[in-house]
Amino acid sequence: MRTRFAPSPTGPLHLGHAFSALTAFDMAEAAGGTFLLRIEDIDRSRARPEWEAQIETDLAWLDIRWPGPVRRQSDHLDAYRRALQTLWDRGFLYPCSCSRRDILTALDAPQEGVTHGPDGPVYPGTCRPAAPPSGPLPVDAALRIDMRKAVQAIDGKSLGFTETGPRHAGTVHLSPDHLLTHVGDVVLARRDMGTSYHLSVCVDDAAQEVTHVVRGEDLFDATAIHVLLQRLLDLPSPVYHHHRLIRDAAGRRLAKRDDARAIARYREDGLTSGDLRARLGLSRAPAP
Repeated sequence: MRTRFAPSPTGPLHLGHAFSALTAFDMAEAAGGTFLLRIEDIDRSRARPEWEAQIETDLAWLDIRWPGPVRRQSDHLDAYRRALQTLWDRGFLYPCSCSRRDILTALDAPQEGVTHGPDGPVYPGTCRPAAPPSGPLPVDAALRIDMRKAVQAIDGKSLGFTETGPRHAGTVHLSPDHLLTHVGDVVLARRDMGTSYHLSVCVDDAAQEVTHVVRGEDLFDATAIHVLLQRLLDLPSPVYHHHRLIRDAAGRRLAKRDDARAIARYREDGLTSGDLRARLGLSRAPAP
């Protein structure tokens, strides 16, 4: 078993991060496996070395260990570019010049129904071409997947994944209709990053031979995108474990702006890692 924790160095880790990291670490340890740390720093405008350093400090305080070297996404942009090139050569990508305002304006039209997917409102297809674009893979352009063509390419193939999380345990089957209507033409390369979360996470998990992806249930719907990309790029699909979210007193999911719940604050207040485990309701997990 190989699990991973993959934070972005854009702010302090909070209780939700602690729960996710400890869950992944405990699962790997109980199975005699390996827990990996990955730094998802493709957003260079927000990533900061001081936050990356604090991530390692916080995890070490939680008694979490990982082998080196740590994989940083900013070191592997060429790998994401190669994956994009494969998808482009197969006619699955197209450039998109729509702003968020353009998309919302199109969706506000009376004839359009607004469906929300993993990335927000499902893209209405404004820039989608009738035929795959030709020429070299665009540079510094937003690239979307043509979901209709992708679905046609996997027609007749099994598209699903194994889930071990508490809410969706079992085999999850993904239908082409669901991908078309509830996922749509998601962005796989952002103009200012050269990639996207959805693409890079699939490439990284395969490169690191991750067998079990452990993350919050807020990312459950995004798994449809990842499993599709794994099929299109001939990458292995790991087992997924989407765990419960840690929420504040009002029931809202914690975010990095919740500095009062930062792991560092608890450490500074004199709590031990065992105290934090108890607060999160965590004990050592049994082997799966």
